[in-house]
Amino acid sequence: MQRPSATVEDQLMLKAIREECPWDSLPKRLQSTLGSKEEWHRRIVEHCIKKRLQWNTSFARKVIKEAEYYEELMHHLRRNLALFPYHLAEYVCRVMRVSPFRYYCDMIFEVMKNEQPYDSIPNFSAADALRLTGVGRNEFIDIMNKCRSKKIMWKLNKAIAKELLPTQPVDFVIEPWWGVCLVNFTLEEFKKLSEEEMATIDKVCKEEANSFVLFDSEIVKGLYRRGLVYFDVPVYPDDRFKVSRLEGFVSNREQSYEDPIEELLYAVFVVSNENSTVAELAATLQADLSQLQTAASFACRLGWAIKLIDPASVLHDSKTPMSPYINLSDEEDGSRASISSLNMSTDGSILQQGDASGTENYSSASGCTRVALVVDANITSYLMMGSVSPGLKSHAVTLYEAGKLGHACIPDLCKDLSTLEGKKFEGELQEFANHSFSLRCVLECLTAGGVGTDERDVEDCDEPISKTSDNETVSTTILDESNSGREDINSDPTLQGGEKSVSAAEVSDVEKGLPRRKRKYRVDILRCESLATLSPETLDRLFLRDYDIVVSMVPLPHSSVLPGPKGPIHFGPPCHSSMTPWMKLLLYSAVGSGPLSVVLMKGQNLRLLPAPLAGCEKALIWSWDGSTIGGLGGKFEGNLVKGSILLHCLNSLLRYSAVLVQPLSRYDLEESGKIITMDVPLPLKNSDGSIAKVVEELGLCTGEHLKLNSLLTDLANKIELYTIGYIRLLRLFKEREADYFSPDDEKYEWVPLSVEFGIPLFSPKLCNNICRRVVSSQLLQTSLLTEHHDAMQVLRKRLRDICAQYQATGPIARVLYQKEQSKSASRQLMNYASGRWNPLVDLSSPISGAMSEGQRLKLANREHWQAEILGFDGNILRSYALTPINEDAAKPIEESSSASTGKVEADDSESREVVLPGVDLLFDGSELHPFDIGACLQARQPVALIAEASAACAYATVK
Repeated sequence: MQRPSATVEDQLMLKAIREECPWDSLPKRLQSTLGSKEEWHRRIVEHCIKKRLQWNTSFARKVIKEAEYYEELMHHLRRNLALFPYHLAEYVCRVMRVSPFRYYCDMIFEVMKNEQPYDSIPNFSAADALRLTGVGRNEFIDIMNKCRSKKIMWKLNKAIAKELLPTQPVDFVIEPWWGVCLVNFTLEEFKKLSEEEMATIDKVCKEEANSFVLFDSEIVKGLYRRGLVYFDVPVYPDDRFKVSRLEGFVSNREQSYEDPIEELLYAVFVVSNENSTVAELAATLQADLSQLQTAASFACRLGWAIKLIDPASVLHDSKTPMSPYINLSDEEDGSRASISSLNMSTDGSILQQGDASGTENYSSASGCTRVALVVDANITSYLMMGSVSPGLKSHAVTLYEAGKLGHACIPDLCKDLSTLEGKKFEGELQEFANHSFSLRCVLECLTAGGVGTDERDVEDCDEPISKTSDNETVSTTILDESNSGREDINSDPTLQGGEKSVSAAEVSDVEKGLPRRKRKYRVDILRCESLATLSPETLDRLFLRDYDIVVSMVPLPHSSVLPGPKGPIHFGPPCHSSMTPWMKLLLYSAVGSGPLSVVLMKGQNLRLLPAPLAGCEKALIWSWDGSTIGGLGGKFEGNLVKGSILLHCLNSLLRYSAVLVQPLSRYDLEESGKIITMDVPLPLKNSDGSIAKVVEELGLCTGEHLKLNSLLTDLANKIELYTIGYIRLLRLFKEREADYFSPDDEKYEWVPLSVEFGIPLFSPKLCNNICRRVVSSQLLQTSLLTEHHDAMQVLRKRLRDICAQYQATGPIARVLYQKEQSKSASRQLMNYASGRWNPLVDLSSPISGAMSEGQRLKLANREHWQAEILGFDGNILRSYALTPINEDAAKPIEESSSASTGKVEADDSESREVVLPGVDLLFDGSELHPFDIGACLQARQPVALIAEASAACAYATVK
């Protein structure tokens, strides 16, 4: 939630309240701002109420009486429809005799009386009210319809709504470890107690432990309905919890009211881990421990968090030293049976569901690889559309609201997704189906640890029968397309895969001749928007603590937070620069091949198109920072616009962002006017370093195999892309001389268009191909993760270098715009790069018409010089020497360039700030050069002025 920035007075006031400064000790500045001692006391009480602080431990105890404080607090909470203050129940429930049920009934009545919509109730308040009163959205609407049907009576007497509200709380789940607490009885209430109730009350008063499991459940529930007892949900710093699905969550509108418990709950859902204690979660979030205990307690009340009981204290004697590695494989059934029997209460109820899984977490955490799949909010909306499977909606709500779907829910999610197999969809539902099929394929691949079915079968044969009986393999869609999606996933979410490390217990097993245990892969789904709400420090602690591997989807929003170089292995964008056109320029420059590309700086206004763009049939456009203007620039695959409106589109985008443009001739397009692309899955290399034969798997004709194999081999050797993703190739017309005859398969060539890092959930076929490559290359196995990390480090450095070279403060920009160079000094002409390109006279563009078929290759194959700049004067495209005439001016340029490069490398590589180009650039098909288009600019404004403004803007943004 966005908050206004605090003023200096607010900060001083907050500090004074924390230090409990009396009025006389306040700074004169604060006293003049407040005006009086009464106003200072009012601010103290207001702050304590806003933070839900206890009276006896807060500053409010010195300025207001206890009864008055809690009266004002409850009035404040009712007015803002806030959560019931369960952590203050010792006074609110025991002394004030305000039960949560009565509190929420009064809240619902106030909403009805004011004829406000149900959406005005905050999410968590609505969910808690539904749990206690049974009044949800449908019940609320039904009661309001009944009230409005009475017309004049409803207008005169709003109290008729209260008569339709429930008089007693509905039955809800009470966990055995909840505490039973007594209220202050009146004499009349005490006289009405039965003998059983009297005995129960005496037991509550005498027993040190007051757990619900120790009492007769029916008697306690009867006392609760009459408001004589309330339940305490104790949470201690060393407790562990597991967040489950958000059953019963109410998704209302985002509220403007700030609730500290609600805000903390959203963060807890994201960072929660069953292997972390509450104290560790507080340290991860840098949150107050008592507030985090309150939030965890509330989540347990609603059933969204399950308290895990460590069975080690039950299964082992306290005097027996415990081994740090507990092998549950041989006696797994017996252990789980013992746990289940020990968790049975006296009345036969089970203490906790999922404690066996908690056992496995504690005992085998060292042998488990934790994987995080990062998706965006669009996935939740697609899953919401799956009305054919009720379970998908529950998963979607949990993922959207909690920001995380734990590994325990993944088997159920895959099972629900499998119900969509064989069904036909149309329109937007087809897009939902595509994402669903892809999501299931990826989850099965990651859960299997990137190991194929055959390999897992062989491994299972080496294991004892007692181990494999409980660990059935999960069906995958990555090896057998004929059986794709038809097999169900077992309830066990843990699968065997490659090994990341060898523990001491495993070494001892090998020495004794026992079979080595296999590493299990557990997958969580995280929503990137929820991760973005966490501070960078919290996010780093979360990734380092909970995950070994992070896999991102494609495309990710530009606001996404990426794991840093020191974090876990990340199969996704290595840095934010890789999500911008900088990655395309790096790819083209490294391979020496790519489509003709023009980079235009932000802030320019063109009066005419330069030669490579003039007269093109169509053009692909990307905005640099992903900004969208009039539907242009936001798509990660680019916008294809007609050449006739290209000038208008560029001028519209250049006002807000830099632009990458790729002109296309009519021969580059298919008959329908669309480009022809091919997606090649990554990685291109196998585990042994050989180039994968992915061309044969794409189903192309034999004639194109050699060409593509040569291109992909060149790509694999010149740029390390040992990661998950895909390379998109573009088919371009291969110009020849007019009298040169060539068959159809030689008229075209494939060039790299872009490289995307991550899993493309929008394409089931491509996603399946990528999963096949992950299996065949053994990418997720431990021995190869170091190669991926090193390759991504090299890629980060190369991206930093190209950004530093061509940004507004880089060496190229300084050479072009240096003030030391005299105005009269003219550049040294090297050659005519284009021959006679004159778009004003010759209407056929050098890449569009029959009269200029060879112009694109002519530009790429011309004689190149060591340092040159291409310039278009409105008639002819020329090439100039880039080295300045004044040699003395070059020395400070080199020094400043090295300092600039050092500054970029010193900066955080994971900064979300987009580095904009500081010069216009032209990739001629083989090399990247500065591009002078001053003759094409409106009013011929100096481009150096634009560069200075861009540099100043970038500096101000960083500051």
